[in-house]
Amino acid sequence: MLKGSHRLAQLIPVRSVASLSHKMPIPFPPAGYTENAQRRVRVLFGGEYIVDTRKAKLVWEHSYFPYYYFHKSDVPEEFLRNPKQGDKLTTFDLTVADRTAEAAVIVHTEGDLKDFVKVTFDKADAWLEEDEEFYYHPKDPYKRVDVQQSSRHVRVEIDGVEVANTTKPRLLFETGLPVRTYIPKSDVRLDLFTQSKLTTGCPYKGIANYYDVNLPSGKKEGLVWWYRAPIPECSEIKGLVAFYDEKVDVFLDGVKVERPRKA
Repeated sequence: MLKGSHRLAQLIPVRSVASLSHKMPIPFPPAGYTENAQRRVRVLFGGEYIVDTRKAKLVWEHSYFPYYYFHKSDVPEEFLRNPKQGDKLTTFDLTVADRTAEAAVIVHTEGDLKDFVKVTFDKADAWLEEDEEFYYHPKDPYKRVDVQQSSRHVRVEIDGVEVANTTKPRLLFETGLPVRTYIPKSDVRLDLFTQSKLTTGCPYKGIANYYDVNLPSGKKEGLVWWYRAPIPECSEIKGLVAFYDEKVDVFLDGVKVERPRKA
């Protein structure tokens, strides 16, 4: 058996191994899967590390990415205030000195996660794996992101208007997601674009800025994004433009590509 394949075998029923390409769920692992984390994890709030543990657990509440959970012994009770009992869980405010984040901590009281604690990610000040800060959510250990230069001919149309035409795309492959095509701005109709206030974040790529597209059919929002300063692992997409292929028409080497289905 290949190194590390025992873990994969634990996740996939034996009867499906012969036909993984047809039956393996994507994204992967499935919702409900948990495993012990290998990293030291710390959570900072109000100038205090409210969690500092080498025994964190990765929990997939859904199939897209995991969250960190901690045993209640790793979260000092002195920081937990104002308990509110719910169905199979108790919610606490997180308090350090004069700082309070309401309903920031959830303690499971029943089920497979009994005695485990979830800290709401965006209510903490910072999260660290070992000594490196990470953002938005933990990276999925079963997911990878690769960027490759291509010379394929890519055209993009929105409502029949060509908005991009390039033979210098960079293709971003992310496990379980459609391939994203990043295009030099010199090959994009920037005259049709205006800056949007929308931003989104990704732990693999960084903070994305968006453009609105102004067309005869009206303004289109949320279809075009780019990274001003991507995370080093994806530095090759810096300054390039990507389109939301689910809502635009893409032509690859002269052939119209079927739109990806929404998750």
